[in-house]
Amino acid sequence: MATTIKLKRSKSARKPPIDVGRALQRARAQFQNLDTRRPGQWPILPKIATGLLIFAVVLSAGWYMYWNEQQDQLASEQARELTLKNEYRTKIAQAVNLEALKKQRNLVLEYVSTLEKQLPNKAEMDALLSDINQAGLGRGLQFQLFKPGQVAVRDYYAELPISIRITGNYHDIASFASDIANLPRIVTLNNMKLAAGKDQSEPLTLDATAKTFRYLDQEEIEEQKRIAAEKAAAAKKGGAK
Repeated sequence: MATTIKLKRSKSARKPPIDVGRALQRARAQFQNLDTRRPGQWPILPKIATGLLIFAVVLSAGWYMYWNEQQDQLASEQARELTLKNEYRTKIAQAVNLEALKKQRNLVLEYVSTLEKQLPNKAEMDALLSDINQAGLGRGLQFQLFKPGQVAVRDYYAELPISIRITGNYHDIASFASDIANLPRIVTLNNMKLAAGKDQSEPLTLDATAKTFRYLDQEEIEEQKRIAAEKAAAAKKGGAK
C-alpha cells in the first residue's frame, strides 16, 4: 500500500521582504531615455504620471476659466438672496403694521398741513409785515430800523429777512419777542444783539433779523424746476467730459 505523505508548510516560512530601494530604481529607470515623439511606447509608470499631470492641468484650467466664475456668481447670488430676505422681512413687518402706518401717515399729513397754514402767500406778506410792526408799537417800542431784505427763494418756499432795530426797556423787548413767537404766521428772530445805553436812564437797543417764510406761487415753482433741470443737465454734461 502506497503511503501519501502530506508536507505542511512551516508557519515560520514567510515571503521574502520587498526591496524598496530596488523598486524605486526600477521605477526611476522607466522615466529615463523617454522618446518624446513616441509617448505610446513609454512604460506604464510614465504614461500614468503623464495622464495624471494632464488631468490636473485640465482640472485647474477648468476651475480658473469656468468654475471660478461660477463661484463668484454664486457668491453674488447668495448676497442678493440675503438682501431679498431682508427686504421681505421689512415688507412683511410693514404689511402687518399697515393700519398703524396709515394712521401715522395721516397724523404726519395733518401736522404738515398745520405748518403750511402758518406760511403766508405773496399777497399776505404785507399784512404780516404790518403785524410785526404793530407787535413792537403795541409794546411801546420805538423802531429805528425796519428794512425788508432780498427774498431768498428755496425749493418750495421763499425766505424774507427783515433787519430791525428797536429801543425800549427790557420787559417790553422781551414781551415783543414773545408776541413775535405767538403770531399765527411763522416768524423767527435771529442774530439778536441787545445793547444797554450809556446810563440807566437810556433805553436798551435790540438789533435783530426777523425772518418770515411764504409759499411759492406756481410761476416761482416752475422757475425753480427749470433752474434745477438746468443745473442737473450742466452737471451731467460736465461729468461726461
